[in-house]
Amino acid sequence: MMHKNLLALPLLAALATACNSSPTAADAAAKPDLLRAALDTTVAPGDDFFSYANGTWIKNHPIPASESNAGIGIEVQKEIYARLRETSIEAAKASAAAGSNQQKIGDFWAVGIDSVKADKLGAMPIKAELDRIAAMKTVAEVPAVVAHEIQLGVRALIGPRVGQDDKNSDKMAMYLYQSGLGLPNRDYYFNTDNRTKGVRRAYVRHVASTFKLLGQDSTAANANAARVMALETSLAKSSRKLEALRDPYKNYNKMTVAQLGKLTPGIDWQTWFGQLGAPRVDTVIVGQPEFYQTVGQLLKTKPVEDWKAYLTWQVARGFAPTLSRPFVDENFKFYGTTLSGAKAMRPRWKRVLDMQENALGDALGQLFVKEYFKPEAKARYDTLVKNVVASFAEHIKNVDWMSAPTKVVALDKLHKITPKVGYPDKWKDYSALTIDRSSLTANVMRANAWRYNYQLHKLGKPVDRTEWRMTPQTYNASYSTSNNEIVLPAAAFAIPTLLDADADDALVYGYAGASTIGHELTHGFDDEGSQYDAHGNLHEWWSKADRQRFNQRVAVIVKQFNGYTLLDSMHINGKATAGENIADLGGIVIGLDAFKKTKEYKEGKKVGGLTPLQRYFLGYALGWQEHDRDEALASQLLTDVHSPAQYRVNGPMADVPAFYEAFGVKPGQKLYLPDSARVKIW
Repeated sequence: MMHKNLLALPLLAALATACNSSPTAADAAAKPDLLRAALDTTVAPGDDFFSYANGTWIKNHPIPASESNAGIGIEVQKEIYARLRETSIEAAKASAAAGSNQQKIGDFWAVGIDSVKADKLGAMPIKAELDRIAAMKTVAEVPAVVAHEIQLGVRALIGPRVGQDDKNSDKMAMYLYQSGLGLPNRDYYFNTDNRTKGVRRAYVRHVASTFKLLGQDSTAANANAARVMALETSLAKSSRKLEALRDPYKNYNKMTVAQLGKLTPGIDWQTWFGQLGAPRVDTVIVGQPEFYQTVGQLLKTKPVEDWKAYLTWQVARGFAPTLSRPFVDENFKFYGTTLSGAKAMRPRWKRVLDMQENALGDALGQLFVKEYFKPEAKARYDTLVKNVVASFAEHIKNVDWMSAPTKVVALDKLHKITPKVGYPDKWKDYSALTIDRSSLTANVMRANAWRYNYQLHKLGKPVDRTEWRMTPQTYNASYSTSNNEIVLPAAAFAIPTLLDADADDALVYGYAGASTIGHELTHGFDDEGSQYDAHGNLHEWWSKADRQRFNQRVAVIVKQFNGYTLLDSMHINGKATAGENIADLGGIVIGLDAFKKTKEYKEGKKVGGLTPLQRYFLGYALGWQEHDRDEALASQLLTDVHSPAQYRVNGPMADVPAFYEAFGVKPGQKLYLPDSARVKIW
């Protein structure tokens, strides 16, 4: 996944005015050059290309108090938020037909923006759920309550989901994954550095403070917070580390419900699946068996009071952003400030729009693509995809480490990758989702339940490979191993302040061709994606010798990124980030050879004093134009399979010979690597 380090939200009108023909270097020269304007020429590109490419922009764009970072994604979203807000206000005022998408958008907005009503309601919107938990008398009742809360969107104890069977992509399967933690992942419970220990202490205080807001006195709140922390620590101890979750074979453990019962003595899984709405499940794919063994043990050994505290916390945590101001503030204090470093809360209207996108994303998407992603724009990026695919095919044919028989299979997989560009042909049907003006919390709960049931109903049905898993207004992109597809939402191509018609090919091939299209294609052949075949099945299609040679190259990129240090002593996790680092490097070299076939590259004319090759690399760096608060950066290093933005630029550039050529990089400069140390995969 490209992952631009921001919330999944929307489109820029810049895409609306694309030309049928690609802009030329002469066209670009007649406009203010955003690539040139962003440069910090006091930095040598061979020492720190990220800062050279983006330094002036970063200096001129301090991080807003309400954000954990400032970057191109935030800039893309500014106009989108304004347009979504306008659309939502109009929908709220309209006398829309009951059950229509406009009515749902309008009602979600109207009750969401009503802070007075939310403050009057206090914790009332979750009272029924809290009462359900409080009524438990024995631990035997815990699974039923967990099942109910999960359907409302609460991450409670277990992680069921429905998805394509990794080894039979034509079938939908029930998966069970590790889940149930209030901190981002297991490392937060065990790392001993001062930063993480401080987060743990703050977390326990936050849990206690939330209990106090629910009416508990200090003694009870502190005792219950300790219960929560102890139970979550037990779950964390059996949770796998970030890098371990990227091994598809080790995280694929298919078993019958009877075998699952033997793994977890004492749990009646058939009944539990029935309570989860899936009574006919007979087999399940368990991601982390040791985690579920611990779940079974905890359900035997932890008293009901511990489970009441844990489930009360999970419900309160899950819905705190939808409740009255004290809950919102307390939630932000920990998750916004302590974990992410934001100094002020985002305005309510933006937070409501984020929730609305989560609940009704396709309904909003239908409204936007009609106006803001014209056929001309789609045609340009459809063509760009074809050109980058053709370039990748040439790279596969020319690599010296892959045998001829494996190349044949690799090319077959490449040409069977389905590109989904812009927006879906078929939209989700929200007719079964009720949205009204009773409370924001109720709408979020119902939307979560709708989404849960939407996925659950896929069990036993044919796989719909045409379905989109992103909305067109999402500033991100993805590769699906099971569908062997790349999803490229319209918003992924948006460039702030620049109309698509004014973006020359050098910029576009770097920004979209390399960092997005080439990146996602390469995911089909990274250390994880390469283990799936052309039909999306987990299956070894490489020869042993090819796989060994590939893994030797992967080991070099892992070592390279392990060597990068941030925040004094924190390191990038080279193994956890390997797939994304491979995709970044692959995207750059594949996109570059596609760009070399364009008229702009062949003519070689400078724009703003920059050669086409330089503009290409700067276009790539534009995609990672971002700086982050230390807290957010520390969290990313522990929880994210993507490297920080600076190293998504400097890391792969150090491996690309054409970058050395473009900027005259010499021995002794910080990014210089001798030929023998450079990674070359694709």
